[in-house]
Amino acid sequence: MTQARFYHAGCPVCVSAEQTLLNLLAPEVKVEIVHLGEQATRVTEAEQAGVKSVPALVVDGQVLHLNFGASIDDLK
Repeated sequence: MTQARFYHAGCPVCVSAEQTLLNLLAPEVKVEIVHLGEQATRVTEAEQAGVKSVPALVVDGQVLHLNFGASIDDLK
């Protein structure tokens, strides 16, 4: 089973990307949603995964930067 983690900051760009992604992905893909605006302690985790900006989807170690909502540096 593919596991994915979607990082976002809660901005309109991020929320829209989240909804679009969840509707597009197959049901067997489990996506953990990480709202970095509410879970600031996980910013370091996102950085270590290679996230440079949000919204971003990390799948099997690959980072997919979807759009530009905010820089990871702005979330620190």
